[in-house]
Amino acid sequence: MSLDAVLSRIDTDLTASIDRLMDFLRIPSISTDPAFKENVNQAADWLVADLQSIGIKAEKRETPGHPMVVGHVGEGGDGPHVLFYGHYDVQPVDPLELWNRDPFDPALEDTAHGQVIRGRGSSDDKGQLMTFVEACRAWKAVHGTLPCRITFFFEGEEESGSPSLVPFLEANKTELQADLALVCDTSMVSRGVPSIASQLRGMLKDEFTIIGPRIDLHSGHYGGPGLNPLRELSRIVASFYDEETGRVSVDGFYEGVHEVPAEQLRQWQNCGFDEAEYLNSVGYSQPHGEKGYSTLEQQWARPTLEVNGLWGGYNGAGSKTVIPSEAHCKITCRLVGDMDPDALRNNIRKHVEDRLSPDAKVVWDNDLEGSPASVMNLDRPEFEAARGALSDEWDREAVFTGMGGSIPVVGFFNTVLGLDSMLVGYANDDDAIHSPNEKYDVKSFHKGIRSWARILEALTRK
Repeated sequence: MSLDAVLSRIDTDLTASIDRLMDFLRIPSISTDPAFKENVNQAADWLVADLQSIGIKAEKRETPGHPMVVGHVGEGGDGPHVLFYGHYDVQPVDPLELWNRDPFDPALEDTAHGQVIRGRGSSDDKGQLMTFVEACRAWKAVHGTLPCRITFFFEGEEESGSPSLVPFLEANKTELQADLALVCDTSMVSRGVPSIASQLRGMLKDEFTIIGPRIDLHSGHYGGPGLNPLRELSRIVASFYDEETGRVSVDGFYEGVHEVPAEQLRQWQNCGFDEAEYLNSVGYSQPHGEKGYSTLEQQWARPTLEVNGLWGGYNGAGSKTVIPSEAHCKITCRLVGDMDPDALRNNIRKHVEDRLSPDAKVVWDNDLEGSPASVMNLDRPEFEAARGALSDEWDREAVFTGMGGSIPVVGFFNTVLGLDSMLVGYANDDDAIHSPNEKYDVKSFHKGIRSWARILEALTRK
């Protein structure tokens, strides 16, 4: 099949592709707000109709929450069978007054970096999702078929915790089988640098309360002899860290952590990442993490323990001279490599409990939440084939990157469906996803479509 003809068709049809995306963006598919339930359904129906318009057998599948959209293309010869995932729901738009235009009245705007598509969902994830659909549309228009078998799987609850996702995957495990999952919900490491995410950090959440006296006490009567839970908590939190090295001091914290291979480090060092710009943009003058590791290594390949909230005592206007009876702490850990979230939780809890003073006790939150990191199997030939295709399109070496955050669906694809995932996205760090004035570069949209066309062709000849 001729790739050049497909790429030419993509270029010719760009205006029509943008118009379709604009129509999609006008649907306020906010999944977390029940007031928008019908709009989420409308977005699912829009996707079904669009897939059907290019000959894909697609339908909306109901769940206890918002619907899934599933489509199948059976032809493809001896090529691989891929499952493409995206989500069609979007974040709420608050605070509305910070938007420069109606979030669901998308428009093209000129910026210092070129033309952008401005509107909620333009980058996360409607614009990214449609890069793949438009690539398939071009393939069908030119060749009447697609280069490989494809299952389309679009979720409507990603921005609201995906409560229906795992039950749906389990109930439809046979139908959703494929050779590889493709996910387009990520970004490029630097503007114009094509990227394939090779690892995602996992997550562990915990919360605890330090309890001292049975009631708040007068600090004049008990100040001195009385144990103060806020002071106790401050001492324990400080003990989590080695101030000299920036390492976490919890015994066993680094079990399952691996060093980054030299070839990946080389790619990271030459990916165009500007550490100073990254730090200065949020008011930092220098990195404050684990010494001996670059900012990208700290963000992508090193674990963290972060304190997300500390509170207790009196927080109103003026002062209140009390020794509080309780102090509270919320923590999260980002996991890498083969770190075990359950073992890590036990180690952290033991660290706290071993350091409690007499008359202090700790109560742990029982709403346990934890997921391991996802590490992609870069030995699979599909990854190098895709990297070559991206390098050809963007005219510079594509890189295997890490990601500081988590994408739970990747883990679920692995544990429920037994699928490896390849994560390719074309967003930029300044796209303001989840924030007012979200945008998606027209260049990202255009070259994203061309990139998927190249990747699909490369996967058929790997």
